[in-house]
Amino acid sequence: MQHTPNSSKPAAQLRLAALTLIAAAALAACGGGGGNPGAVGAPGAPSAGGGGTTPPAPTTPAAPTVSLSLLGAGGQASNSLSGATPLTVQASVKDAAGKPMKEELVTFVTDANLGVFSPSAGTALTDDQGVARITLNAASLAAGGAGKVTATVNAGGTTIVGERNYQVGATMLSFGTLKISRSAIQAYDSTDLSVEVQAGGATYAGRATVNFTSACVAAGKATLATAVATTNGVARTVYRDLGCANDDIITVSADGVSVPATAALKIAPPNAASVQFVSADPVGKSIVIQGQGGINRTETATLKFRVFDTFGNPLPRRAVNFTVSSPTLVHLNKTSDSTDEKGEVITTVNSGTVATSFRVFATLPNTATATQPDISTTSDSIVVTTGLPVQRAFSLSAGRSNLEGWTRDSSPTQPATTVQVMIADSFGNPVPDGTPVVFQTNMGSVGSSDKGGCNTVNGGCAVDFRTQEPRVPTPGQPATPCNTGSGAGVSPDSTRPGLATVCASSTDGTNTIFGKIGLFFGGSGAAKVFLDGASAPLANGVTDLGTVKALDSKVFVLQLNDVNLNPLPFGTRVEVTNLVNASAAAVVPATVPNIFPHTMNGDDITGTNVSGPQGSRHTFSISNPAGKDCTAPVTATFNVTVTSPGEVVTTIPFKLAFSCP
Repeated sequence: MQHTPNSSKPAAQLRLAALTLIAAAALAACGGGGGNPGAVGAPGAPSAGGGGTTPPAPTTPAAPTVSLSLLGAGGQASNSLSGATPLTVQASVKDAAGKPMKEELVTFVTDANLGVFSPSAGTALTDDQGVARITLNAASLAAGGAGKVTATVNAGGTTIVGERNYQVGATMLSFGTLKISRSAIQAYDSTDLSVEVQAGGATYAGRATVNFTSACVAAGKATLATAVATTNGVARTVYRDLGCANDDIITVSADGVSVPATAALKIAPPNAASVQFVSADPVGKSIVIQGQGGINRTETATLKFRVFDTFGNPLPRRAVNFTVSSPTLVHLNKTSDSTDEKGEVITTVNSGTVATSFRVFATLPNTATATQPDISTTSDSIVVTTGLPVQRAFSLSAGRSNLEGWTRDSSPTQPATTVQVMIADSFGNPVPDGTPVVFQTNMGSVGSSDKGGCNTVNGGCAVDFRTQEPRVPTPGQPATPCNTGSGAGVSPDSTRPGLATVCASSTDGTNTIFGKIGLFFGGSGAAKVFLDGASAPLANGVTDLGTVKALDSKVFVLQLNDVNLNPLPFGTRVEVTNLVNASAAAVVPATVPNIFPHTMNGDDITGTNVSGPQGSRHTFSISNPAGKDCTAPVTATFNVTVTSPGEVVTTIPFKLAFSCP
């Protein structure tokens, strides 16, 4: 019998392999019998739950990653940063399988004192290769030290961080030549300026701010952009002259540049167009004769002129010549000078020994043309006077002269009247402001609580006068320049009751000048009334005016006086009232006017020689209303009613008979 190979052995081996696979699958499904789930033990190795042997260590799952690199301008690896050499920061983002992750947001952070990002937001998206790029610049040219860049990515819900260190070195810059397109310009012209910023002898590619300045710019006589950012390493600006009228030096500087650059610019002065008179001091354009002095008076006049160029701007450093119209009568102290930065120039003139007037002429030399003389102008007229008050130009007046004051006091805030003085010098010009005037009175009070006088303004001043005690003067009291001594104009004060004497005085430094005026303290009632110029006043009771024909009118005059035969107060009303069988025309005048002391020969406002009745005169006209229709004689009655400003009423009764034809 032929021997055949045993075929059952290979079959058995196949079955054993199949069973092993089935058992392994079952063991994985049930948790490996207490070992690591899904892990198949090596052949012949005991299981974790099979008798106490140690299982293998667990494996860490793979995660996304971000890695940083720093590149120089040429793309080479570098961690050296300066103002002249920025760095490119690259963040490479990969998933757990090591594949690039695109469109992932990467946030970059670094020390702000050392570096700044461009774009400034500090964020970038990864590209198709999973790389995000951003530029890192030095925070400033002077920044220095070591820093760190941190990149943060949130990839697939996992935050990953990458870091890289870098070194910052301070950047030393320098300027190239400061270039001027035109180094010499006409007045009010312009020119271009430019300067290159360099680093290590090459154009600085970064951004720098260049500062331009000059003396004319600082003085406001030229303009340019004072701070200019570089473009492609060059800063440019335009210089424009505004009438500097002088050569200028332009200087440029910048942070990180130790040596500034300068350049000279020639600027032609502008042409003069006009000279104007500006002012004179003293403002009143009056000075005093040499040696005369006076309060607040000066013997020197200061005159100011201003020169303008053809653009209407003040012209500095321009020569001006001066002449005076009366060289033999006054002294011109300065015949030439140059204008200051405001285009202004001054000269002074001293007075001589006589009164005169003069003008100063200002001329710009070397401005004449073939048809026009040198440019010039003239000042206002300056007057030379004594400025000292003189007696003949001393004038005193009062707002009201007959006051309701015999029995009534003024209030502290409401004076009875004001007394005014006007003073001039020997040439009829007002005395200087501040000339003091003293006031005195023998009745009532004059002046204010802080001083009994006033100081002149434009040649005059005024003080308040109040009615109060005393109301009867005491002879010779007070002693005043008006009543003491034997000089011209000195006279005793009136001692008339109710008549005040007010004395005002000043001085020229040697002599006293003065004036006086009388003021009535009028009573409020009509106490003494005179009819038609009679020598005796009306008696008490009804006054009979007699008989007139019915076709005629009775015209009569009453003089109204107070108890001292002085006028009633200014403004007292006079009326005809309570008419019976008669009619009356308007009273003329209807109120008591302003009355100064007077005599038969005219006014005597000082009151020195006043005597007799001083009251106001009023004309009345009474008629019969029946006129030609009169059929029988009738007797008319009426009152003259007098009402003072203080509402004190006086009634004077009258009767008059009318006869028929």
